[in-house]
Amino acid sequence: MKGAAYIHDYAAVCALGGTTAAVRDGLFAPEPARVCGSAEIIGGRQVPTGALPPGGLAPSDADSRCNRIADHLLAELGPAIARQIDAAGAARVAVVVGTSTSGVREGEAAMRARLHDGAWPKDFRYSVQELGDTARHVAMRTGARGPVFGISTACTSGAKSLASAARLIEAGLCDVAIAGGIDSLCALTLNGFAALDSLSETIANPFSRNRRGINIGEGGALFIVSDAPSGMRLAGFGESADAYHISSPDPEGRGAEAAMRRALERSAFAANDVGYLNLHGTATKLNDIMEAKAVSRVFGTDLPCSSTKPMTGHMLGAAGACEAAFSIMALERQALPAHLWDGERDDELPFIRLVDTRGETAALRRAMSCSYAFGGNNIALAFEAA
Repeated sequence: MKGAAYIHDYAAVCALGGTTAAVRDGLFAPEPARVCGSAEIIGGRQVPTGALPPGGLAPSDADSRCNRIADHLLAELGPAIARQIDAAGAARVAVVVGTSTSGVREGEAAMRARLHDGAWPKDFRYSVQELGDTARHVAMRTGARGPVFGISTACTSGAKSLASAARLIEAGLCDVAIAGGIDSLCALTLNGFAALDSLSETIANPFSRNRRGINIGEGGALFIVSDAPSGMRLAGFGESADAYHISSPDPEGRGAEAAMRRALERSAFAANDVGYLNLHGTATKLNDIMEAKAVSRVFGTDLPCSSTKPMTGHMLGAAGACEAAFSIMALERQALPAHLWDGERDDELPFIRLVDTRGETAALRRAMSCSYAFGGNNIALAFEAA
């Protein structure tokens, strides 16, 4: 199909676990864990966070937490990436990494030190805050010398890296791409979402009438993508920009619907070919309403859907990449990630089929993962198992 690309290997880390295997086991556990970290925001309030497991990152000399997460993922993917570089040549291997924080966490610490000491810390590298820094870091660590760039489109960043990888390959600009998304917890995002009245003081409760907003999380996922066939295909993607509002989605979900329909068209899937949909599912009032409307128009009421954010928190720039990994895991495991909530449906939302049963299995061949971001920036990724 047009723009088809293949996933050859991937690695993921998030609140569910410190390795890809642990994340997979946590995702399909009989009683999946909910986010259990916490952070203090301005005003002294404590809020839940999807922090990485304590001690979950491998030792690294990287000078930002996002780059440490990248090193942790590369520890798993390193041998597979080395084989791809040996086969294709370093100049034919691209790197595309989505993030919304990059080194903001380190910038915050440096500013605190400057205010206290009157000078910037000697080891602070200002460019660590640049949104392409983690892509640069991955290229440096792996030796990839093809196109290298970062994507920062808020909560679609990680998913868009996969679409960008497919486009680079289709255009002949590379043969292989290392693509994904990485974000770390920082005060800027926590307090920013609190200022928008979008941050919940309880665990996220997506699509419930009692939902109160998001929990922020951190994590990352990296993928090896090429046009050489493998057992997992990125069959298509669809993108849209409805530009309804700087932070609120189009209330009718027209942009989300357009992204899903374009992903179906590009992959040549019919709506009833898709066996599982990973929802964006932020548990904010406006997102859940528009998403339920869009999903019900595209897929009806029978498609199994779930939001995995109560398990991980909203990982922002990493969310789309990690949730793409979760969709691939569903295809590999032939199981449906559970939708964790209180079970109290909101009568304002059209009915969609939420996966309420833990450990539910299904004969899956195709799945879709959707992400929506500020500014009406929307993307849907379609995957197919061979």
